[in-house]
Amino acid sequence: MADMENDKKDGVDQGSEGVMAFLTDRDREEQTSRHGSGEKAKPEERDRERDRPAAGLSERDGGQPGKSDDGAGQGKGDVTTRGGRKWNEQETSNQPIPHRLDDVLKKLEEDVGYKTSFDIVVREMTFGDRRTALFCLNGLSKDELLTEVLKRLTYLHHDDLSSDAVHAFVDLYVPAAQVDKEEDWDKLINSVLAGGSALFIDGEQVALKIDAKSLPARGPEEPSLEKVVRGSRDGFIETLMVNISLVRRRLRDPKLRYELIQIGERTKTDVCIAYIDDLVDKKLLESIKEKVSMVKVDGLPLADKQLEEATIQRGWSPFPLVRYSERPDTVAMHLLEGAVAVFVDTSPSVMTLPTTYTDLMQHAEENRQTPFIGTYLRWVRFFGIFASLFMLPLWLLFVMHPEFKPALLEFLGPNKTGKIPLYVQFLLAEIGIDLMRMASVHTPSSLATAMSLVAAILIGDIAVQTGVFVNEVILYMAIAAIGMFATPSYELGLANRIVRLVLLTAVAAFSVPGLVISTTAIMLMLTLERSMNRPYMWPIIPFDAKALFSIIIRQPLLYNRKRPNILRPQQVDKMPQTE
Repeated sequence: MADMENDKKDGVDQGSEGVMAFLTDRDREEQTSRHGSGEKAKPEERDRERDRPAAGLSERDGGQPGKSDDGAGQGKGDVTTRGGRKWNEQETSNQPIPHRLDDVLKKLEEDVGYKTSFDIVVREMTFGDRRTALFCLNGLSKDELLTEVLKRLTYLHHDDLSSDAVHAFVDLYVPAAQVDKEEDWDKLINSVLAGGSALFIDGEQVALKIDAKSLPARGPEEPSLEKVVRGSRDGFIETLMVNISLVRRRLRDPKLRYELIQIGERTKTDVCIAYIDDLVDKKLLESIKEKVSMVKVDGLPLADKQLEEATIQRGWSPFPLVRYSERPDTVAMHLLEGAVAVFVDTSPSVMTLPTTYTDLMQHAEENRQTPFIGTYLRWVRFFGIFASLFMLPLWLLFVMHPEFKPALLEFLGPNKTGKIPLYVQFLLAEIGIDLMRMASVHTPSSLATAMSLVAAILIGDIAVQTGVFVNEVILYMAIAAIGMFATPSYELGLANRIVRLVLLTAVAAFSVPGLVISTTAIMLMLTLERSMNRPYMWPIIPFDAKALFSIIIRQPLLYNRKRPNILRPQQVDKMPQTE
């Protein structure tokens, strides 16, 4: 995989009111952001970095952060690459830029489809008696900035280029703040495909790389799966730079680090690993970097989910081993506890590592209310989740064996069993709810009400009247569905549904022994499960009384002074102890 350029100058893109004559006239929203600065690595330093293992790479001498051309837009803060190269990059020899401009144009036709792909723009011009060619992508480049660059180049004269043409172009006449020289063809092409622009000069084997990106993006809005009554209404979008800026706005900590790498031989998807340097467990961080660096795939068009499968989620376990969030405040809170966040370009979800089963059952709304109300909401949520798991299997067991029913539960049980067995009724109801859930995703909002009436009246009521289902099956199935929808983690809700089906099948087949054995097997599987080498059932197994108490009771902010020990943070105390 080709290297991705790491060094850019500090500055802010300044546009002009002109419109490029060679580009399609369109309105674009101007997105400006600052670039990190960094020293340029020497060739011998790059060679030394290639010989190091991927998981053990360190920053270049001086520790200066840098900016790399990412498909998400301009760099900001301390987005860095390690050693000036990507962890998962393969060793390849540099491909020089052709000396003659005609050879450059021919190579562009062969490599990127110039004159074939309509969005490939190459504008040939002459400045100071020197032929030049501007190479960019229509729709990803900032027209105003490139127009200003071309306008300034028209002032060039032949005498200005007598000694060093590249020096005159870069230092004297190109007003773009983020401009640099590039000698490697592959790195230059990757930069342009990420939204940048390249200026070729006839007779020079060095091209100018101009960072003038204008990527399509929607505005931040509240995530539909993590809504709160009180709290911020912004959420992550599909642009990487916007997402890390939302977190940086909440964490103005100089120790916050953003490290950028690329995954995918063809897609070259940008992946950002975020952490707080003096809080995160270094072994955890290196383990995540090593897993990501070992991913060798053609691409990640489905972004974070494919990255999870390639690094974290291995095997056929239905339980999620990472936590997804579309809320910047939730991700910032996890970073402050010592967790690691993984951003993937083109995805509005962010992975936080490691996670536990109890962590997936908590919601941001509980921390937006008073401790008493937050605790009450947490208890109601826990009750709904466990009811969705065990209510149906226990009810089926009591119906099959009335002798097991306590005296207080004598009212349980249907008066009529229906025309089909109860287990089959539950199975059909589960499949029916899944079908309605999938149909609601693909149903236009204007038809959602009509679909709800069809599901409630035509399917539910008529199915009971015809004797296919009994009333109790519909009632308890609805309670279980509500409990699943109350689960904050969508992935955990789906996994709990599989668990419920397993328990129902075990009860229908083996009665009490089936319920006991299946429950024990599932608990054993959860106990053996690990998320980034952390126990999945913590703080229950291994037992941690203080941590379990903080999960059951939503403690006030000033009483919650310790970070979770499962993260093994470098600083355990959240705030200074008062004497």
